[in-house]
Amino acid sequence: MKYTVQMIAEYLKGEVEGDGNRVLTGFGKIEEARPGELTFLSNPVYTKYVYTTEASAILVNKNFKPEKPVQPALIRVDDPYESLATLLTLVEQNKPKPVGIHSLAFLEENVQTGNDIYIGPFAYVGQNVKIGNKVRIYPHVYVGENVKIGDGTIIYAGSRIYQNTIIGKNCILHAGCVIGSDGFGFAPAGSKYEKIPQIGIVELEDNVEVGSNTTIDRATMGHTLIKKGVKLDNLIQIGHNVVLGDNTVIAAQTGIAGSTKVGKNCMFGGQVGISGHLQVADGVKIAAKTGIPSTVKEENMILEGIPAMPKIQFQRSVIYLKRLPDLYKRINELEKKLKKLTEED
Repeated sequence: MKYTVQMIAEYLKGEVEGDGNRVLTGFGKIEEARPGELTFLSNPVYTKYVYTTEASAILVNKNFKPEKPVQPALIRVDDPYESLATLLTLVEQNKPKPVGIHSLAFLEENVQTGNDIYIGPFAYVGQNVKIGNKVRIYPHVYVGENVKIGDGTIIYAGSRIYQNTIIGKNCILHAGCVIGSDGFGFAPAGSKYEKIPQIGIVELEDNVEVGSNTTIDRATMGHTLIKKGVKLDNLIQIGHNVVLGDNTVIAAQTGIAGSTKVGKNCMFGGQVGISGHLQVADGVKIAAKTGIPSTVKEENMILEGIPAMPKIQFQRSVIYLKRLPDLYKRINELEKKLKKLTEED
């Protein structure tokens, strides 16, 4: 990367305040950036660093008003964070990409491959797999038989894609994720459990991203369905026959039990737990460590706590909880006084 501040501003349709001829060669965090680097201000908490950063330029909101002089050039845009994402995507797209099937990769019979693909060393591709154009499969990936992989999808090292899985276009599967392992299905049989064969599949629609070491179980029958635009963090467990709606995002260590249906545009924090066979309405936001034991019918709710309750109600409950030791002490004192008065009578 080597562009002037003015070139960056024009690409982002922004406005320059300061020296537009400064050359930018990289990116840096606002509190750590060095000369020649571009940084951004999105969270007001970091405003103090605008006046101390050594960055050559800062992406700021168009209505940002400095309280004192600043050394970096300012590039004023509608949304600094979104503009940064646009630039980082541009840089990523211009990086050299590996192409070709490595001699140490192993492809079974009847594998169909598109144009400009990459399959790295020690990757295994099973029979009847269909691979679209510009797909990248990194070393040590396992792709089972009859899998379909759409154009532009990236599968990073060590991922495991079980048989019959369907993966859409422009998906990203990070290292170590497992797609299509058996759902957790067992039937009590006296003093033991009989395994219920899991004969369904997993389908990921277009533009889905799956984090490292995340697991998505295959359906008992039918589909486990991850709809378009879903973003999953690392270390997430998605149970069999779960459906995740369009553009839902889920943070790390969340677990969703089998046959639960999650609506579109939902946002879940880390370590959320959701019981099976229930529904979560569109637009629901769930705070970290929240437990969802029953269906959430109302759209756009914000939930927190175990069991989950509306966020404001939970915050009030926490205030009361902190006061419990004092309340307990006061009740004890009142009981002693009451007992004393009763004895005197």
